[in-house]
Amino acid sequence: MKLARTLAFAALLSPLSVLAQSAPGNAPGTALPGASASQTSDGFSASLVITADPDWQQKWESPPEVAPRFDLATEVKEGGSLYILSFLSNPKLDAQGMTQVRCDLRISKPDGSLSGDERDLPCFVTPLETDPKLVYLSTVGVKFTAEAGDPKGTWTVTINVRDTLRNVTIPLQSSFEMR
Repeated sequence: MKLARTLAFAALLSPLSVLAQSAPGNAPGTALPGASASQTSDGFSASLVITADPDWQQKWESPPEVAPRFDLATEVKEGGSLYILSFLSNPKLDAQGMTQVRCDLRISKPDGSLSGDERDLPCFVTPLETDPKLVYLSTVGVKFTAEAGDPKGTWTVTINVRDTLRNVTIPLQSSFEMR
């Protein structure tokens, strides 16, 4: 995957940063259920979802009473696409009601070389007027399209989600197979 694809897709997510969902059956401030990887630390939660759902955005933007469900993907074939999404909940707010969440995104090829390595991305830096304990879509996301010549095997996605106000970093990792 070319780094330009990573950056282009991350930019596409930027307008979605303040869209939130309550996660029915999910305690406020806890990770998104059904995610590829989820963790909580000091009340701050983050989740990583890898899905092949081309309609993931429509699912996310569903009415609040409808819990979005993403079909998790563990493999992709040449010409197929995966969407790598990150979510968070309960970011700390500063005195002006701003969040300060930053992310590092790394995608490793099967041989361990890097396909993408972006550091200190502003993944949720916004004034927040809704309940911080809702689940929010981060602006760090990638559309991965398996191209001819991409190496077959296990690709690894790592996203470090850092609430700089709380001084907490949540490392998330998941993988998929390129067939």
